[in-house]
Amino acid sequence: MAGVTIYDVAARAGVSIKSVSRVVNGEPNVSPILRDKVNAAVAELGYRRSLSARSLAGSSSSIIAALVDAELTIEHWRSGRGNDYLSRLELGALMECRQADYHLMVELVDHGSANLRRDLSSLLSAIRPDGVLLTPPNSDHPVVLDVLEEAGVAFARISPEQDLGRGICVRMDERQAAYDVTTHLIGLGHQRLAHVSGPRPYAASKLRREGFEKALRDHGLAPSAEAVAEGDFTFESGLRAAGELLGAAVRPTAIFAANDDMALGVLQAAASVGLKTPEDLSVAGFDDTPSAVFSTPPLTTVRQPVAEMAAAAARRLVPMLRAAMGSEGERTDVVTPYSLIVRGSTAPPPRDA
Repeated sequence: MAGVTIYDVAARAGVSIKSVSRVVNGEPNVSPILRDKVNAAVAELGYRRSLSARSLAGSSSSIIAALVDAELTIEHWRSGRGNDYLSRLELGALMECRQADYHLMVELVDHGSANLRRDLSSLLSAIRPDGVLLTPPNSDHPVVLDVLEEAGVAFARISPEQDLGRGICVRMDERQAAYDVTTHLIGLGHQRLAHVSGPRPYAASKLRREGFEKALRDHGLAPSAEAVAEGDFTFESGLRAAGELLGAAVRPTAIFAANDDMALGVLQAAASVGLKTPEDLSVAGFDDTPSAVFSTPPLTTVRQPVAEMAAAAARRLVPMLRAAMGSEGERTDVVTPYSLIVRGSTAPPPRDA
């Protein structure tokens, strides 16, 4: 039904407008009978709360803002390959927000800006979000966290590394996942391994490199700076980094890239110099993007539960916004499981390696 108002809901439920407002705004101390009557009328009429009316009334905005890295998001857009991480994050958070009758708004934040504090404060004033979802590297940026706390805006952090007592934290064990990938390669017989790391501002870059190097040490192999080339999570940077690693005097037989886009760059770089994957070079990535399945050969990678983490973050943020956290034991640091997906891009090294 078009143009359904709160008055229509109140009439259908046989209650006052104030009672409808209390139910749809998730206020406490509402009887189950009243809640059921109002929710039944809302569902029957297809009622949606008016954001503009709520804003004018000085109430909450019903907006949850997801703050994402401007530089990397724009780079993915310009490349024409899209951003699977952002797509999965949006979907996971969107489903939870929709169920709770919140609206998800995605905003770009330049974490490297000299005016970050001013820019973020202006953004919060303009959109007045009830809560914020932080994605890397904003999840660990001290200025971002400080501004949100000073503004009194509740927030949930996806994949943080530091200060886990600040806000709601939802993450996976990045270090262990990278350790598992590297151990898989070592288990195949590889002893000359290299790593394409992610950009330094990202906590995931540091953790994945640490997992790679720890696996080497635990298996009697010495990590070296020459076996690591830094990328920026883009295909082009994986291409460049692989060219550097494959041009070394002693060529690696396996390369673990810190995300799938860079791993695909490694695959292309190997092919351009006549190397076959996995016969001459094994390649592994991280994320399990759709491209990992359709590449040639399909990519061994870590399935990072991005959508699940975003959903879990929103699921825990909404009750906090309504000042009705569930039990006192509600966790604010949640670790979600990952999976190592072994496909055709990894195999034992050449016999003469």
